[in-house]
Amino acid sequence: MTLPPKPAARPEKVSLWRYLRLFRQDILSAQPAKLYRAWMAEFRTPFFRSYMVNDPALIRRVLSERPDDFPKSDRVGAGLRPILGNSVFLTNGETWKRQRRIIDPAFEGGRLRDTFAAMWAAGEASVARLAGLADGAPVEIEAEASHAAADVIFRTLFSIPIEHRTAAQVFDAFRAHQRSQPILNLAAFIPGPRWMPRFFSRETRRTARTICRLIRDLTEARLAEIASGAAPDDLATKIMTTADPETGARFDLSEMVDQVAIFFLAGHETSASALAWTLYLLALFPDWQERVAAEAAGLTQDFASVGRLRVTRDVFREALRLYPPVPMLVRQTTCPDQFRGRTVRPGSQVVLSPWHLHRHERLWVEPDAFDPGRWATENGRACARDAYMPFSSGPRVCTGAGFAMIEGPLLMAMLLRRFRFETVIGKTPVPVAHLTVRARDGIWLRITPRGNNGAD
Repeated sequence: MTLPPKPAARPEKVSLWRYLRLFRQDILSAQPAKLYRAWMAEFRTPFFRSYMVNDPALIRRVLSERPDDFPKSDRVGAGLRPILGNSVFLTNGETWKRQRRIIDPAFEGGRLRDTFAAMWAAGEASVARLAGLADGAPVEIEAEASHAAADVIFRTLFSIPIEHRTAAQVFDAFRAHQRSQPILNLAAFIPGPRWMPRFFSRETRRTARTICRLIRDLTEARLAEIASGAAPDDLATKIMTTADPETGARFDLSEMVDQVAIFFLAGHETSASALAWTLYLLALFPDWQERVAAEAAGLTQDFASVGRLRVTRDVFREALRLYPPVPMLVRQTTCPDQFRGRTVRPGSQVVLSPWHLHRHERLWVEPDAFDPGRWATENGRACARDAYMPFSSGPRVCTGAGFAMIEGPLLMAMLLRRFRFETVIGKTPVPVAHLTVRARDGIWLRITPRGNNGAD
């Protein structure tokens, strides 16, 4: 049986400093193999204790039943704060609840229908770009997926394509920022106040300033358009004009800049990861690729047609299972608790790992296999409820989950009905994770045109 690539696990016992070096290079291969079978594992450092939790009942407790007792940990957030500031991704408590009350209406079902035309336009632009690369030569598909996902975000958020001067500058600055900033920094292991130095590199600070300045320019321009009555009816306008139903307050300029940053980072980075891995899996399993292409031949420029992409959606769900864009979520305990008979003290870290949960050997049938048909089985349906969380779960489920489940299948269908994707010999991608799951040396595929709009 052909199995999709999976990173090798680290040796069972390593020193703390060896673990820190491995973790800095890649979150996934820094973990031991036992986590694919364990319900829970405890890690101790000189500064705090950490509990990796795979038990579905404990996950429900942390994410759904008592989320206020397990707020997001700032150990990871501190590394992202230069660019994400006080965004909904990093806040907790009443601040987070207020932000979600303002943001969530923009991503409700009816509003998602309104974004469809912009998604379709981005898909057409992506098809046009790949047409110039569809000559059978190896193409690094992660870069193309990043371009397509960024285009979707800018078109749906600000009604501008990626070719717009400011959009292109933001895209380039984000790529530079990601290269300069690993997810692990001083704050991940040494607790301290926010003013404590984090020792970010000069390049990290420079790119963060550039991104914030560019996003501020876009946001100020949109506020002016709203004031003059000339603003387009897109996601940015919806969010900026929505008042908190409890207080009547709207986002001020500074807070809106932070929200736009997370919309771009989460919406672009995670979608790019998901799309690239899905295309690779379809190249690796051409029988499923042909099923998606056949289904995509019936796609029309009608929002309802996306709902008919059942095979395509199951393929995308399976790609999200094997390669969840955000591999780990970190929470912090605020009160004493008991986890599987162990006393957990306040201030402990609780790590919830979609990567390990989605491949857990006690939960899934053939967890490392690519099988989109599993979602129609009893095991697949049970695990979908208890062991599947590519967008987190509970009150803090990603507000853009519905957006992503339209965007991903739509872009896949538009690409697969026009092109065939094949693997490149000697170029098996190795999954690595810093902020999202990507490939160490990229994902290389050969692209060729399909005849007659998807039917050979």
